[in-house]
Amino acid sequence: MQKITIGIVRETKTPPDKRVPLTPVQCRSLLDRYNHLELLVQPSAYRCYADEEYGAMRITLSEDLSACDVLMGVKEVKQEALIAEKTYLFFSHTAKKQPYNRELLQVVVQKGIRLVDYEYLTSEDGLRVVAFGRWAGVVGAYNGLRAYGLKSGGFSLKPAFDCFDLEELLQELKRVELKRVRIAVTGGGRVAGGALEILEEAGIRQVDPEAFLEEEFEHAIYTRLDPWHYTHRKSGEPFDFAHFMEHPEMYENSFLPYAERTDIFIACHFWDPKSPVMITRDALAGGELPISLVADISCDIEGPIASTIRASTIASPFYGYDPATGSETEPFDKGVITVMAVDNLPGELPRDASSDFGAALMEHVIPELLGTRDTGMLGRASITDKGGLTPPYAYLEDYLAGRE
Repeated sequence: MQKITIGIVRETKTPPDKRVPLTPVQCRSLLDRYNHLELLVQPSAYRCYADEEYGAMRITLSEDLSACDVLMGVKEVKQEALIAEKTYLFFSHTAKKQPYNRELLQVVVQKGIRLVDYEYLTSEDGLRVVAFGRWAGVVGAYNGLRAYGLKSGGFSLKPAFDCFDLEELLQELKRVELKRVRIAVTGGGRVAGGALEILEEAGIRQVDPEAFLEEEFEHAIYTRLDPWHYTHRKSGEPFDFAHFMEHPEMYENSFLPYAERTDIFIACHFWDPKSPVMITRDALAGGELPISLVADISCDIEGPIASTIRASTIASPFYGYDPATGSETEPFDKGVITVMAVDNLPGELPRDASSDFGAALMEHVIPELLGTRDTGMLGRASITDKGGLTPPYAYLEDYLAGRE
């Protein structure tokens, strides 16, 4: 087969992301498996896996990646670092017409780059094959518990980014001491699954939504809520998930009964802007909700949860929301809602998150790149190619041209 050279780029977004698409061990495994593959890794001073770790696996380090056919990163690549007429894989954040990345897409097209966006790599039945969702849930729930410890003064956890890996983070959870705390988790995908892992490790017991509403407990509990719990059809007809996904504007909020029984809200749901708002500013200002902490892993700014007024950062993950004024304040002031809304949570456990992500790439994507399998996956995820938008992404034409 024709030789293919894949390069792993140095992350150029600020602040730098420590994650990698493939770990040193995974690179070595691929080279041993595929005779027609060559791998180059651009040196980096801030990756979670050091250059020396790649070198120890006999992976070639090279500043110059111009000989590569395919270039892989994690976050958006700076415009000036893009090499013309190459295939790139990274999270581009352009397919939803994000205004802050319009220029990036314009440069990608101008340089004749084939842009394959990880977010749209799907199996033939439409399921995503690579994602960091589980790790967002793991770190987000951990951050929520850490915030509660700081707020209550009951216990203290090391920041997730100071933990070497998941194993050390799980050891930290032994410090968690909760009494009659009630936690609501929304969502049912990878993100929620990761959050539930942490709650279980912390020894918090799960109850079903009905018991959460109706019963009292002498210990900490959590419940997980699906869309049919926190929304219902305006027409009064039975909830239909497929209909909800297609017509979210035809549903209205039914989350408040749960909010009235919740101390910590961990938001892991997918939210469409046409979906009903879950907690309004008026609901928070009324003073009747016991929610004192929101770990908004979904991080929809000014979206379904009024207290999420901005994204926070790994370095400064918490801020306060004053329900009386709707303004930001110190995170642990008396009477405020503490908000955790970090928008790049997997970056706090980069070694584990990278290993998990790389394993999915090896299973589902690398064979497609190397021509040993072709399910059409790369085509479905290619936003641009040969100096223009591909047919599935033609709807971005006005966005690309700056007309919207």
